Amino acid sequence: MRFMVLVKANKDSEAGVMPSTEVLTAMGKFNEELVKAGVLLAGEGLHPSSRGARVRCEGQKRTVIDGPFAETKELLAGFWLLQVKSKEEAIEWIKRSPFQEGEIEIRQVFEASDFGDSMTPELLAQEERLRAESEARASAAR
Repeated sequence: MRFMVLVKANKDSEAGVMPSTEVLTAMGKFNEELVKAGVLLAGEGLHPSSRGARVRCEGQKRTVIDGPFAETKELLAGFWLLQVKSKEEAIEWIKRSPFQEGEIEIRQVFEASDFGDSMTPELLAQEERLRAESEARASAAR
């Protein structure tokens, strides 16, 4: 099972305040544990919402809204993508994170099998092809 772990933003992250060497060291140690356990698929910090945009979709109309966005408590400062056996295992990992304050949200990522009959063999083949192509492009870019 894959879980997206969402690190909520705070006033400092939205102001672009960079973490201290101590925080980065602790986070590096935690990420190293995740890698050694074979559960980390990806993990990154995000720039403040002032550098971002939202695209609102209404039928065929698209409206671009530039950041910053008002509700800091609704924004993200970073994420991990973990591959674990259960939500409980994801929770146990995140309880070990070096954060001293804030809120971290854990959400399961849909797998193709979750879509039942709506995921036709053709759509499944397309999904597998796109994943393989995306991974190949990412490997070539490194």
